[in-house]
Amino acid sequence: MTDRALAVVRAGALTTVQDLGRPGHAHLGVPRAGALDAPAHRLANRLVGNPETAATLETTLTGCAVRVRTATTVAVTGAPCPVTVDGRPAPWGAPVRVPAGAVLDAGPAVHGLRSHLAFAGGIDTEEVLGSRAADLLSGLGPDPLTDGAVLPLGAPYGPPAAADAVPHPGPVSELVLPFLPGPRDAWFTRAGLRTLTTGRFTVSAASNRIGLRTEGPPLERARTGELPSEGMPLGALQVPPNGLPVLFLHDHPTTGGYPVIGVVPERFLAPAAQAVPGTPVRFVRLGRRPARAAHSG
Repeated sequence: MTDRALAVVRAGALTTVQDLGRPGHAHLGVPRAGALDAPAHRLANRLVGNPETAATLETTLTGCAVRVRTATTVAVTGAPCPVTVDGRPAPWGAPVRVPAGAVLDAGPAVHGLRSHLAFAGGIDTEEVLGSRAADLLSGLGPDPLTDGAVLPLGAPYGPPAAADAVPHPGPVSELVLPFLPGPRDAWFTRAGLRTLTTGRFTVSAASNRIGLRTEGPPLERARTGELPSEGMPLGALQVPPNGLPVLFLHDHPTTGGYPVIGVVPERFLAPAAQAVPGTPVRFVRLGRRPARAAHSG
């Protein structure tokens, strides 16, 4: 076995090919997609000598296992998990040399939700609009992994990075989401705006790569009816009719008709990738812009 490829032995609950996504195509109705935990994706690539733009595998909760067809260097980052090569323990968060024909298994997350597997040379699937990322909403990019699937690997870029320790933020015991208010915060009462920053919310099991859904007290509306569809950015806090905020993640729709009460800047989004269902969520208002609610609560 000398060809540069890997075969999927265990696909796991949901494993997708991800890179840094395809920004700049929202006007075409194409979401950004890309790694939800971008710092983990970048670190995994750095550990195996890849540029940060190389494609990795993003696992969800249960990990995955692959058989490499050529000797290669692999690194697993993101959610900590047991790593083995042909059943023998291997380090998490460090470069691992995997012989040709061996099975690398990244097991279930010990805490957190998503791990990233980087291979020297990167996953070399076909690019679509400049990205190899799988987009679960539009269907662009490679399909989620299935048992038996074969994925090509690129040629190695350079030697693995030397790292004595891998920085890791630890388990997400509380998801803190700083947000900028607007553009539709005036559609909510003062009581509704207060509920957003003081209510007890948790991550819903219905969350996915499209959006992190919440459970908790509904936000009181000041206006009835719905908006015409308008553009939706990454990090938008959209409030559907049930009153519970939904944080739009990388596979989010590019338009929507429910009011956006605020937007979480991209730099604060990575922890949402590791927040398991039931994790407490706290929304923190950024800036000093006064509330513009039409009615008091």
